[in-house]
Amino acid sequence: MPLPEIISPVAGNADLAAENGSICAGPALTDSPAAAAGAITPELIASFDEASTAELARRLDDDDYPTPFAGLQDWHLMRALAIHRPELARPYLHLVDQEPFDED
Repeated sequence: MPLPEIISPVAGNADLAAENGSICAGPALTDSPAAAAGAITPELIASFDEASTAELARRLDDDDYPTPFAGLQDWHLMRALAIHRPELARPYLHLVDQEPFDED
């Protein structure tokens, strides 16, 4: 059985990959505002309100993503909100805090 072709998710290639059964290399497409924008920009951060932040937190808390990369994308978005819009992210800081660990 031949391996599927890997296609980069650039302008229409994701649709092409879905049509021909190829693997789409790159961030997973979710209903996240970050995924729709493709990058975490100042405009994206400014567009968040309490409701959209709560929805982002719900997705992170549910942790039911199609790929680890989709969850990581939302995690980075919540982290950016915690840095740039702390008033929105304050109730959800437990979702971005990392526990210290000892590698030894």
